[in-house]
Amino acid sequence: MKITIQREILVRSVQEVIKAISFKTTIPILTGIKFHVTEQGLTLTGSDADISIESFVPKEADGDENIMIEQTGSCVFQARYFYEIVKKLPDTQVQITISKQQNATIQSGKTEFNLKIWDAEEYPRLPEINESCSFYLSVELLKNIIRQTVYAVSTSENRPILTGVNWIFDKETLVCVGTNSHRLAQKIVLQSDPNIQIEVNPFNIVIPGKSLNELNKLLDGENEQVKVVITPQQILFQLKNLLFFSRLLEGNYPDTKKLIPKEMKTKLIVDVKAFHRAIDRASLLSKDEKSNIVKLEVNDSCTIFISSNAPEIGKVEEELSSEHFEGEELKISFSAKYMMDALKVMDDEKVEISFTGAMRPFLIKNISNDEILELVLPVRTY
Repeated sequence: MKITIQREILVRSVQEVIKAISFKTTIPILTGIKFHVTEQGLTLTGSDADISIESFVPKEADGDENIMIEQTGSCVFQARYFYEIVKKLPDTQVQITISKQQNATIQSGKTEFNLKIWDAEEYPRLPEINESCSFYLSVELLKNIIRQTVYAVSTSENRPILTGVNWIFDKETLVCVGTNSHRLAQKIVLQSDPNIQIEVNPFNIVIPGKSLNELNKLLDGENEQVKVVITPQQILFQLKNLLFFSRLLEGNYPDTKKLIPKEMKTKLIVDVKAFHRAIDRASLLSKDEKSNIVKLEVNDSCTIFISSNAPEIGKVEEELSSEHFEGEELKISFSAKYMMDALKVMDDEKVEISFTGAMRPFLIKNISNDEILELVLPVRTY
């Protein structure tokens, strides 16, 4: 194998695939980046067995030559060292040569590195994907789905299924739900939405939150659409020159419809930014506390009282006007972090918060539509 490639292009591709690599793995070759050179271009692959990323650099793009290919071939570089080397090479061009003795020479300007490499035949093959269940999402919509749901998933492995986001398609809507059993985030996408092209059979899958967070880092404006392909064990997100594979979580996701209250006793409409700032200030004294609890009281004068008390530090109280109040007076306590996380992902300037009682889950929704729904469980303090 012998190629000459622009350093900037090589660094960008390495940065993409290295996101899938874990250096804590017990399988040494998975700490490497696979290089595969054909007459068409260079393919780089990184994987930790759960996530696999494949980045393709075409020989030519927009009439410009990205890679000069003198000899095709494959090998696996130790990712940690290779990445640090290519980032700091002095010239704009990098020449990579693989000898018959399975050694690699990396040259740039007057700098030369000689590295040990692994045999590409030992690298695990990427899963074969049957594209019979595939659809398209705009990059903007996919980023919104991730932003508005993944924050609510569990970070504990006690219930692995809750570390993922549940995607359910029923021929009319795509419902995406994340929950850790103490809060819930739901995003609904109608089939009529111009940002989705979906004509597939119904499906119910759970995508690891970690995978979605890593995918989100790779989404940019250069790719207007993402092709999504689903199989029983894997999901593939296909961009212009990038393939992102993730395993799906096994098990039954809880029926979250049962968690969403149908009847409400108290409704508030608040300004998102003002309410968020008030909760943030109220949480200042309890940020070091595990509970990070804030209390809220509301009465029929449309006045909201927000307070927090840390016995060894002090207390804070604040009044805030509600845009609208309807129903019974209320006293309730909740996690300030959970409330602020929910408010951050709302699209409207004002939101409706609906309560069914001091110890029942409450809902946070946009005023303009029901596409986003956030649910938070209260904490018993009264």
